[in-house]
Amino acid sequence: MKEMNMLSLLCSCLYSQTNQYRDLEVKDLNKRLSGQSFEVILKDPGQLGDKAQLQSLRGPPRKEVSLVGLQKRLEAAEERRKSQEAQVLKHLAEKREHEQEVLHKVHEENNNFSKKTEEKLIQKMEVIKEKREAYLSALKQRLREKASLPFCLTT
Repeated sequence: MKEMNMLSLLCSCLYSQTNQYRDLEVKDLNKRLSGQSFEVILKDPGQLGDKAQLQSLRGPPRKEVSLVGLQKRLEAAEERRKSQEAQVLKHLAEKREHEQEVLHKVHEENNNFSKKTEEKLIQKMEVIKEKREAYLSALKQRLREKASLPFCLTT
């Protein structure tokens, strides 16, 4: 549709009751002291009869589609789909590998922690055993010393 200057549209509306344009019709509805009202009616493109204008509305003509062209497009689409699928599979494989590495690292850290904890516990138990043996030997030594002293009975 051709663009129309708004001023020329309003002026033409004021000077005539019903105005006809190629694809536009303007009717005067009411004249009052406060102003005027208009009805603008757009016609269907089929009523125009101007084939050049209809073709410009449709857009550029389409290319003819051949079997070879369609096959090339289908092959290209299949290649894109396969490459995208390969990328997704590669990404999933990398993600799975990363998960395996993380699990291995966690397992290794747990094993190291268990070994260190076990070593500390064994070391504490040895220290406790040595202290107990030292205490028992000191106690036996005191008993021997008391046994070697003569009994003094004072009654």
